[in-house]
Amino acid sequence: MTVILLRHGRSTANTALTLAGRTSGVSLDETGRAQAQDLCRRLAGLPVEAVVRSPLMRCRQTVEPLAAAFGVEPVVDEGLVEVDYGTWTGRTLTELASEHMWSVVQQHPSSAVFPEGESLAEMATRAVSAVRVHDRRLAEDAGRDVLWVACSHGDVIKSVIADAYGMHLDHFQRIVVEPGSVSVVRYTPHRPFVLRVNDTGGDLGSLRGEPAGHVGNATAGDASSDAMPGGNVPL
Repeated sequence: MTVILLRHGRSTANTALTLAGRTSGVSLDETGRAQAQDLCRRLAGLPVEAVVRSPLMRCRQTVEPLAAAFGVEPVVDEGLVEVDYGTWTGRTLTELASEHMWSVVQQHPSSAVFPEGESLAEMATRAVSAVRVHDRRLAEDAGRDVLWVACSHGDVIKSVIADAYGMHLDHFQRIVVEPGSVSVVRYTPHRPFVLRVNDTGGDLGSLRGEPAGHVGNATAGDASSDAMPGGNVPL
């Protein structure tokens, strides 16, 4: 099973350098709308069978063209919603950088709890659970491997990638996930494989048969949990 982790396109809050959080009505800006349209080109020809998204507007706007192109109805999942930043919501990043909590978020995020909001640890738990639940559901429903899209937010996607890497949440700030970017994780019976991180325009055509983990002639289609000694080699 392979999930394309899609961060929503650039929003008006991104350009204003404010922390949108769960504020309603935050939409894509002109660049973000162009990114949403370009996803149709970037994912064209891939066998995407499902789209799951955060309930926020910027994610809805990002997946609308893509879902229409694939002929699927997006599923809304609260588990993929943005972090509840509490009283930090709506404030500028410049202002927040002077807060003591800012250094905690940077250096020890697993202990960060936003004032009147949620903790990053809580966010990571519900985000990873949401992705894995959908992954299992789609596999069971189809009886085979399925390629699907999960559209969410920067910190949410970073936490899912960190889990796939087996990385402690305290290191997840090392991962970069830009607006409109694609990251890809393949889940196998024994371990995930991280196939892409922060891809903002590359050719994704190889996801039709990506050798995520294989030995000999076993490919991703066999859902192999084995990694190739010396590194994966395209077949």
